[in-house]
Amino acid sequence: MARLASVLLEQIPDAPVEALYLPVSTHPKIKHITDALFATPGDRTTLRQWAVRLATSERSLARLVQSETGVSFGRWRQQLHLVIALRHLAEGQSVQNVAGTLGYDSVSAFITMFKKALGKSPTQYFASFR
Repeated sequence: MARLASVLLEQIPDAPVEALYLPVSTHPKIKHITDALFATPGDRTTLRQWAVRLATSERSLARLVQSETGVSFGRWRQQLHLVIALRHLAEGQSVQNVAGTLGYDSVSAFITMFKKALGKSPTQYFASFR
């Protein structure tokens, strides 16, 4: 497994840059969201719900996320899921387990997201590194 992780890390530069890029921010509100979602990646809290928790409007939070990260909240969350998925899959976790961890309702929904982002299913993606 260590060999697979090593090969994966060597191959990451060849992967589509945008698909593997997770913009981060030190802004306290965004950092709060980031920390919470890294701790519980399956959390489906909406932007509106985050805004209420952070005592701001949904529109203000959407603008803040966009200005701090360069992407929308939905796109940012998808990127987070992709980064976490790659880490877990490289560690040898099953696609089913990773899909569940990330809060996907079905394995096929997770595979569709993964394939849209990286152009291959998780199995095909990791097979290309062997």
